[in-house]
Amino acid sequence: MSFFSVRLYRKVVAEYFRKSEETGAIPRMQEGIMKEEIKSDVPPKKKRLLLIDDEEDFCFFVKLNLEKTGKFEVLTTTSGNNGIIMASRERPDLILLDIIMPEIGGGQVAELLLENQKTKNIPVLFITAIASRREVQSQEGMIGGRNFIAKPVTPEELIAKIDGIFERMS
Repeated sequence: MSFFSVRLYRKVVAEYFRKSEETGAIPRMQEGIMKEEIKSDVPPKKKRLLLIDDEEDFCFFVKLNLEKTGKFEVLTTTSGNNGIIMASRERPDLILLDIIMPEIGGGQVAELLLENQKTKNIPVLFITAIASRREVQSQEGMIGGRNFIAKPVTPEELIAKIDGIFERMS
């Protein structure tokens, strides 16, 4: 279970309850007050990802590794057309998109997502074997203004890239 910390100012809280019982006044924050850390069992909200890749095994292992972190819920499809429908219906926080796929390529999927009012603001991370690791790294993970990561990719690299995208968005 994930935990996140909430910091409370012990003296201020105690003072608040004491004064509120007596007068209803709210005390002011004071410098140098000792902080106490408490834990909550309320997990942080998971980010919803949509993986669109024609390789079923790749989808399976990416989903497994990302969901194992507890930070992500991963939806998958092996079809670009289904990916467009799922993106519109599910509204993921991020789309992981292969470029080379049968029936409709990732570039065309990305264009169609940009044209749709429901999906145009969803960021896309291209995951592809057509760009080399060196090429992607030399461009700091961006090619043509788009987020890219080269296959093969380790779970740690992918998680770091996804986290970086979310950090830039906030």
